[in-house]
This record gives sequence, structure tokens and C-alpha cells, in this order.
Amino acid sequence: MKLSTRGRYGLRALVDLAANSGENAVSLMQTARRQKLSLNYLEQVFASLRRAGLVSTVKGAGGGYALARDMDEITVKEVLEALEGKISIADADAGSEKDEVQAAIRRLLWDEIDRQVDTLLESRTLGGLVRKYQCRMQIKRKDDSR
Repeated sequence: MKLSTRGRYGLRALVDLAANSGENAVSLMQTARRQKLSLNYLEQVFASLRRAGLVSTVKGAGGGYALARDMDEITVKEVLEALEGKISIADADAGSEKDEVQAAIRRLLWDEIDRQVDTLLESRTLGGLVRKYQCRMQIKRKDDSR
């Protein structure tokens, strides 16, 4: 299992949006600039996040994107699945002859890893990531001012 840039950049941009939004919508151009990401790429990523109900668009002056729900209610699993699809350590062995060894490995190893990854991703929220990011930034600012 390896997350694509879509999943990694999308989560990164969503943390940036949540950390910088306050009560206002955030322009994707600002997010792209801060994160040094392609605006066109982020537009595609945020279209998927909007379809998944994680962000909403705000039209007009001062428009952009806003979280559709409280950041503490959005799990990392939801974000990654909106961008990557179902996350699994191993693809299903579709079309191959099913044997007992293959079935045992799937049941005893791959399925267990998938459950543990799901549990971890469900336990992490966007809000938790934002607070850890903000804390690190405060420490960095203090260190830089010395």
C-alpha cells in the first residue's frame, strides 16, 4: 500500500485550509501558494473532496472553500478514501485460482493489517492534525525568534 500524491497532497491542502480558514472561506490559490502545489491539481483534488461532502464552495468576493463539517468530525480515513478509494494493503486476488494458502494469508495477515490501518485512520481527525501542526508552528516561531 502506497498513497498517491493525490492522497498525500489532498490531506496536506485540507490541513492547510482548516488551519487558515477561521470563519472565512480560503482561496485555493492561497493554499496552492502556501503549500507550493499546482492550482490545477488542487482544483481536481478539491472537486473530489466536495463530492464526498468534506468541503463546500463559497461563491463571490472572499469566496473559496470551507470545511463542510467541523474539523473534529472529519476523519483522515474519510479524506483518504475520498481521494484514493478504499485503502487496502493488498489487492483482492480477483480472477486467480483460490487456494487454501492464499485464503489463509488473506485472512490471517492482509485483512488484519487492513483492520489496524482502518482503526488508526478512523481515530485521527483533521482537527487533531491541525492542532498538532499549529503547535509545531508555534514552537518553530519561538525557536526562530531566539
